[in-house]
Amino acid sequence: MMATVVAIDLGASSGRVLRGVFDGERLTLEECSRFPNGPVALPGPACAGGAGAGKPGGAGADGSEHSEAEAGVAYEWDILALWRGILDGLREASLRGSLDAIGIDTWAVDYGLLDEDGRLIGNPASYRSARCGLGASEVLDRWDSSWLYARNGLQFQPFNTLFQRVADRREARADCARTALLIPDLLAYWLTGQARSELTNASTTGLVNAALRDWDPEIQIRLRDDFGVEHIFPPLISPGEVIGEAHVEGLDLRTSTGERTPVVAVGSHDTASAVAGVPARTGSFAYISSGTWSLVGTELSAPVLSDEARAANFTNELGVDGTVRFLANIMGMWVQQECLREWAALGDEASGASGRVDWPLLDAQTEAAQPARYLLDMSSPELMAPGGMVERVRSLWFPGPGASSAASSGDSSSAGDSSSADEAGAGSGDQQASGVDPTERATVLRAITDSLALAYRRAIRRTSELSGTRPEAIHLVGGGSKNRLLAQETADATGIPVIAGPVEATALGNMFISLRAIGAASGTLMDLRAISQASSVLETYEPRASHARLWDEADARLGSGDALS
Repeated sequence: MMATVVAIDLGASSGRVLRGVFDGERLTLEECSRFPNGPVALPGPACAGGAGAGKPGGAGADGSEHSEAEAGVAYEWDILALWRGILDGLREASLRGSLDAIGIDTWAVDYGLLDEDGRLIGNPASYRSARCGLGASEVLDRWDSSWLYARNGLQFQPFNTLFQRVADRREARADCARTALLIPDLLAYWLTGQARSELTNASTTGLVNAALRDWDPEIQIRLRDDFGVEHIFPPLISPGEVIGEAHVEGLDLRTSTGERTPVVAVGSHDTASAVAGVPARTGSFAYISSGTWSLVGTELSAPVLSDEARAANFTNELGVDGTVRFLANIMGMWVQQECLREWAALGDEASGASGRVDWPLLDAQTEAAQPARYLLDMSSPELMAPGGMVERVRSLWFPGPGASSAASSGDSSSAGDSSSADEAGAGSGDQQASGVDPTERATVLRAITDSLALAYRRAIRRTSELSGTRPEAIHLVGGGSKNRLLAQETADATGIPVIAGPVEATALGNMFISLRAIGAASGTLMDLRAISQASSVLETYEPRASHARLWDEADARLGSGDALS
């Protein structure tokens, strides 16, 4: 059955509207709009003299002190700019033909607050704000973390929605709030007028019982009794259910049969859609959804709620078709993105000063840099906030096993100067007029890539230990799948073949659920994944035995410890 569906796919750094044409076997994607996204820094309550003024500091959930500068900055999402980009994309998609369904996926945990008239109260707060740690500290000072994990199965992250709702008490707008909607649910509400909470994304809030797959009444009661926080999220809806028909001012969105286009609840957490889009041939696989964040884990039929899983800070997020995404949440391409943004601001052309990153040049220089010379712990909380990332990376890294090789070759400069990076392109169309040293840039990027591969190794191994599974392959999907060095190093570090691609796994997984909901596709999740195999160009990276010792030594240098963060 021929069908055309739309995926609205918002990440923490960009958003897109994609049109997918399904011919019964393959899905072809067309980009209809692309627009930037990112947290916007605004003066926070401490600067504005609002609630919390005079108390800018305070311990974060990890015991660290928030500086006055950190507490005085609020990070929020420009949701109206995202809405404008979505409408532009829907308009373009409709000009190309009929639209049989629309699905929405975004990042997790953040939400908008609506008043009694259903109007949004200000911009949604970003999970990168310091307020999240304050809310987490309040909760964990009074609640037993093991009690909480046994119910929601979530790893500790100071930005989980549960903690953000407690932090809301410090803000006046919370007094006017009558409904809370996670970001994809908010957008679906604006499209349809129907307020629902999609299950896969709701499972990231800390408010859902992982075993019962429903809002947890005990957590609701304790939030109300201990903190005065009422449960204001609407009823849950599962992937594959229709939320409602799209009604957009100035847009007449219609299906191929002339009816109004339905908005379908898909895996609205982008990772849920990405895992649904994994081109797996068997159920024994691990996945790495590599974007701004890296989500590393496996797909199970039931949550793992053991004390060992809690101690290792693993999470149980609910997936489509009754599955559980048992995973570790690791800092992803965010660190690289921030470094490139910093260099671009200095005028570095290769990093995107003119609006376009020279990936062939950067990739070649990174691959030529000394492997495992410097390593850093990608779970460091110091890597969370925007700005000043290059210096933070350099302050956090430590010598890896490759440092001895560099020293023996006579290269001992702290900046990582070696001729290899220069020979890969530095000085050839890569000028230093910006003040950015290409060899130093390559050293930083190589350290990030090596450290990500090491973090993936640790997460995959811990996943196997905790879940009792052994993956036959690792599926690397998302933007990181384009990074050849990262894919090969992940195979080398884990000793498991890595299948890279598709880049658009999230959009594909989003569309699969819409296609099945309207009857254009059918079958189980594995049946849908066969469409991903047919629609994608994949590349397999086999582990190289000669590199195993390097990664064993790198792992030893990072140190032992059960927790991944």
